[in-house]
Parts: sequence; structure tokens; C-alpha cells
Amino acid sequence: MSNIKKYLGLAALIFVIGGAAASEVSGQLTNAILTRMDNHNKALTSLRADVTMVKENTQLRVKDTTEGKVSYVPQRNGDPLVRIDWRSPDETFAVVKGTYIIYRPRLQQYITGSTKQAKGKGTASGALAFMNMSRAELRKNYEVVQLSPNATISGGVSTIHLKLTPKIKASYQYAEVWVDSDGMPRQSKVVENNGDSTTILLKNLEKNITLDRSIFQVKLPPGTKKVDA
Repeated sequence: MSNIKKYLGLAALIFVIGGAAASEVSGQLTNAILTRMDNHNKALTSLRADVTMVKENTQLRVKDTTEGKVSYVPQRNGDPLVRIDWRSPDETFAVVKGTYIIYRPRLQQYITGSTKQAKGKGTASGALAFMNMSRAELRKNYEVVQLSPNATISGGVSTIHLKLTPKIKASYQYAEVWVDSDGMPRQSKVVENNGDSTTILLKNLEKNITLDRSIFQVKLPPGTKKVDA
């Protein structure tokens, strides 16, 4: 997990947090659920939460688990402000005004680039593409179905379980999203064409709190070197 691919599963969750998918599933869910999703998306001004990411390699039958903290502020006319601080190893990922940065203090290195350029890289939909995709684009490109109206995820949270399958050729098979009763996406899973998967779980949510915008600007100590993605 040394490059932008590490953040694909989280991007899949963030695009739903931003309100992109609700209208697509109108034939699958009740109007009450759609209303909760839309109301939640419109009301969400910020989010801070604990995040757990599990990457599974099906060939080797191994799982790699990473934990950290995510901060998020939607930007209605552009990429959201995002910062993820991972632990073991320490690593920071942030997105501001269409530019992402990955900072690795242990190595005194950082990677940076345009989110638009990153969309075509890696697996599972090309990284940050979901973050800035409109509802119309999602309706055009994805089939969305309800897998379960009552799926319990870690922590005992009851959710609605959705599956999103791309209508066009993609570098992944499908994505799954678990949405709670408030309309908040709490978990996502992206399954690649080779069967590998990335699952993201959010816990201990703090919504609509005051977040200092300066935290999204990653401060690099002197001597930090830029490396290629």
C-alpha cells in the first residue's frame, strides 16, 4: 500500500457521503430512506471519525488492517476537503482544491498531484474519481441495487446495504455501501477485478462540528523530499 491505491476504498465512501448516489436507487428503497439520505447529505457540513481500512489479497489470503482518523468538509462546487491520519505506519493523506498529498514522516517523503490525473490510476475506479462525480454521471455509469434492508455492521449499527456495479468498463467489479438510519454511509467495500478488496469502516462519528480549515494543509518539515507516485 505504497501509493494512491491505498485510498480507493475511502474515495468510494466519500462520494456517497457527498450525496451523489441517493437518487439512483429510487426504485429500490422507500421514499423515507431516500429522504433521509438527501436530508443528511444536504445538512452535513463537516465530519470527523475513526476510520479502519482492511485490504484483502485473495490470492495470498492475507488481510492488511490500518486505523486512523478522518476529517472531511464537503465543497458543493468542487472536491471536498479531506485529511486522513493513519497510524502504524504514520502517514497523512489530504485533498485541497483538486490537489492531493501523501506525507510519510518516517521516510521524510511526500507525493503530490492533481486529483484529476489520479482518477485514471490504480485499481477500483481510479482513485479519487468518485469524489467529484455528479448524480447524473452516477446514474449513467452505475447500476445500484439494494442487497439488504437491514444489515448489521461492526459496532452493532443497523444499515441498508447497497451494491453499485459500473455500466461501463472499469478496473474494478463493483462497490458496496452500508447506509445507516440517518442516511449516513458508514462502510464501503470496493472489489477489484482480481477479487482483491478494500473495506472502509467509520466509527465514533462527529458530524457538523467546527473544523479548522488549516488542518487540511499538510505542513512539511524542512528536508522532506518529493517522490513519484
